Amino acid sequence: MLVSTDSFTFLFAMQAIVFAILSLVFLVYFRSFKREYVKCWLFSLVALSGYYVISAALPITDIYIKNNSLLLFYEQVQQTALYLFLAFLLLGLYRTKRKLTKTFVSLAVLLTFFVSLTASIAYLFSEDNAAMYFEVKAQVQSFIFIISFLSASLYLFIDRKPHFSSKLLFAFFLISAIRYLAYVTMTVMTLTAEWLNQLTLLLTYFDIGAHSILGFILLIWIQGDERNISKQSILREQYLGKHDFLTGALNRIAVMNQLTEAITTAKQQSCKLAVFLIDIKQFKFINDTYGLKVGDCILKEVASRLNNSLLRPKAVGRLSGDSFMFVIEYYNEPSVARVPEHLHQIIGRPYQYHDQEAHIQASIGYTSFPEYGDNAEELLQNANLALHHAETNNISTINFESGMQAGGRRLLLKEKELKNAILNDEFVLYYQPQLNLLTNRLEGVEALVRWQHPTKGLLLPGDFLDDIDTLFMNSQFDNYVLSKACSTNARWYEKYKRRVTIAVNITAVEFQDPQFVSNIQTLLRDNNLSPRYLELEITENVVMTDIDTAMTTITSLQSMGIKVSIDDFGTGYSSLAYLRQLPIDKIKIDRSFITEVATNDSDLTIVKSMIKLSHGLGKRVLAEGVENREQLNVLRNMGCDAVQGYLIDKPLPEETFVSYLTKQNTSTKT
Repeated sequence: MLVSTDSFTFLFAMQAIVFAILSLVFLVYFRSFKREYVKCWLFSLVALSGYYVISAALPITDIYIKNNSLLLFYEQVQQTALYLFLAFLLLGLYRTKRKLTKTFVSLAVLLTFFVSLTASIAYLFSEDNAAMYFEVKAQVQSFIFIISFLSASLYLFIDRKPHFSSKLLFAFFLISAIRYLAYVTMTVMTLTAEWLNQLTLLLTYFDIGAHSILGFILLIWIQGDERNISKQSILREQYLGKHDFLTGALNRIAVMNQLTEAITTAKQQSCKLAVFLIDIKQFKFINDTYGLKVGDCILKEVASRLNNSLLRPKAVGRLSGDSFMFVIEYYNEPSVARVPEHLHQIIGRPYQYHDQEAHIQASIGYTSFPEYGDNAEELLQNANLALHHAETNNISTINFESGMQAGGRRLLLKEKELKNAILNDEFVLYYQPQLNLLTNRLEGVEALVRWQHPTKGLLLPGDFLDDIDTLFMNSQFDNYVLSKACSTNARWYEKYKRRVTIAVNITAVEFQDPQFVSNIQTLLRDNNLSPRYLELEITENVVMTDIDTAMTTITSLQSMGIKVSIDDFGTGYSSLAYLRQLPIDKIKIDRSFITEVATNDSDLTIVKSMIKLSHGLGKRVLAEGVENREQLNVLRNMGCDAVQGYLIDKPLPEETFVSYLTKQNTSTKT
């Protein structure tokens, strides 16, 4: 069977075009997804396209006859392209699972050039140069491809991918290895030149088809891999929707749902449940003394020890910073009475972090189903009452008792009163202006909540925030205040055509909620409010309790354009070392440092250091509690960016504050 030179030239040229087009497709994929293995396969296809370009040009040249040195060079470029195709194909396969350093990739490419040049040495020293060269070239190439393809097949067999293209690629490598093995075997056998030519022709067609199939297998792989990554992202989202980001324990919503399911099961099986609330004592001291990484390690270990308890808990969850819930099933009272001792024992074991050893203690409050509650919220509330008594009286463990119900009834009444207050919109926002010291204009306002009680008059936050915290209403209340602030800002724009940045305080419970960022997005969208006009204030304790979650949330908020500031900064002064890690916009210096900043050298030095450090890290500084001209002048001279306090103005009701919206400039009263 004879095939014309023109036929081969046409086939090779078409292959070169196909792989050039595939290379462009892979380039688009790489720019879109930034996958390193796609870049390797892109180089592999480019090399294969180059190989076919040279193969198409070879039959129509006269270099076989005219110049043997030029023949060697031409063949060398062709073989180097083929070896580069193989090298980048295998590097890409490896990078689908593991990382490779640039040094390793560079060495692999250099080795490829070395191997491709080695076969040419025979040409220089053989009497029958051309024949010897082609024979060595074919044999060396075959052995290298056999070893490479068999190794790739074994790699895919051991480290299987979840998508179908992995099986296709495995089959391709295995069949290709058999192809080269068959060629080596045939060349060793005694064959006539005609049979050998027929075999070479057949394998040429095989290679053309196999390479075409390979290109599309790699394309299918990328699509399958992206689908798999998307599925993993969805599963991770679902996991994080139910689990705490740092510890892996159930979050508050999920553990409450699981407690509800456990109650249903307990009713069916006529057994009881014990709900334990565990609070780590002085956890902020742990963070300040040993560092945030040690604190995070301890929280993870606490969650792990609780989940792996021999008591086989029905539910383990992290309610907030250093508070955990632990639920077990039991049938008799003596068994549950021994549980607190077990919990103190597993929590009290030393915690190792590198060369550091930390010890912690916990306060525990617990209650039982069905004696003291028949739903999850009631059980949580009663366990929290017991925990509150334990912490207030410095007792390690307290079981909820009927005697506590008086306080419980008060809280139930307070809960009903607070919920009605939210429903009836009895809470009002007062706005305290913030003055920009550079422009001497209104920079923004802080929203401060008040309760316009129907019988008790105007109540300050100290009269109701503790009850909100005890009743676990933080998240509901924060959302209410945020919604009120956003709708008010939108209304101001409609009426006065002025935008004002409103700062709203956020509690740890709300800030650590997995749905927090999406809730903010919904609020902004519903009120047609630009993110730049919302600022969220969090305390140091919120950040220091779980810095990883805090940084993730802050980064998400900032990517939306929302400013995040640290409120009351300085009350945890030992945390200054961690300020550089936080992607926040503004530091609000606590008023306790401002009160005597004009008369006390220590306070002056501390505030000056805070301002200098914050500016060095690219963060703005606002001083709270500025009440006289002397404080203002000192802060202005130190380069403080903004101030807030009674010197500028007290917190104002909305009807009074709107006068600021009609002014072009805002200055101090004095």
